[in-house]
Amino acid sequence: MNKSELIDHIAKEHDCSKVDAEKTIKMFTQSVTTILGGGQEVTLVGFGTFSTSKVEERAGRNPKTGAAITIPARMQPKFSAGKSLKDACNGKK
Repeated sequence: MNKSELIDHIAKEHDCSKVDAEKTIKMFTQSVTTILGGGQEVTLVGFGTFSTSKVEERAGRNPKTGAAITIPARMQPKFSAGKSLKDACNGKK
């Protein structure tokens, strides 16, 4: 399901306009992005936790030229699914 299909689904399931559904998705994604960028995590009990983890600097190779390069350290976003989400994916209620 892509973003426009998700907007259609939310609008239909929750009896709201597509504009309102799109605003809701945009508010959620911007908020999570801002919070993670600030070094905090977002926990939605039952659904999951959005967090970040540090990936250390490492050596790599340019696949095109084979030249050695240094891949800089960075913060990697992560999502850990909660119990309710895992259960829903496995056909449990």
